[in-house]
Amino acid sequence: MTAATAWHVRRRWLVTLVLIAMLVSVGFGVHQVMQKTTERPQVFEEIRWYELVPKEWDPTKRFRGLKLDAMRDSDPRTERLLLDMRATWDNAPTVGAMDGAAVKLAGYVVPLDGRGREMREFLLVPYFGACVHSPPPPANQIVHVTTLRPLQGLRTMDAVWVSGTMNTARQNSIMGVSGYRIDAESVER
Repeated sequence: MTAATAWHVRRRWLVTLVLIAMLVSVGFGVHQVMQKTTERPQVFEEIRWYELVPKEWDPTKRFRGLKLDAMRDSDPRTERLLLDMRATWDNAPTVGAMDGAAVKLAGYVVPLDGRGREMREFLLVPYFGACVHSPPPPANQIVHVTTLRPLQGLRTMDAVWVSGTMNTARQNSIMGVSGYRIDAESVER
């Protein structure tokens, strides 16, 4: 094979590879456009915190009839009572119908990871100061939120709306035990 023939063979291969690359990229582009146009926008149902508590759950039932005013802080029964109460709240039942639901929920941010100014996960709590300035609420009143992209500029106790898919998933963190998890599609102030 002469040098000129070899050059033509390489040129044909190169042209063929470029054409294949173009077809593949056009094919992927068409697929992506089709995927975007055929997907329906996700509709998130706005929910309230009380909807996360099973109707039959009464966290005070075990503690009724106790004479709390007769107990002193130094009483060993007080310590046991507080531990029992914390265990009751940490094991608070969740609502099974929320598993897989597309929801929108308002609450306050309790950061779990704060690398600089970016945040990918936090707890969503129903009232200002929960988990930070006061004991954590029951697990069915704490939602562990994760995001695909880091969020910029959120701070502790910022009020936000979180939209995404909710799951019943108990998780321990340094700030409290959550009974739910939301994989957030959006977080809005």
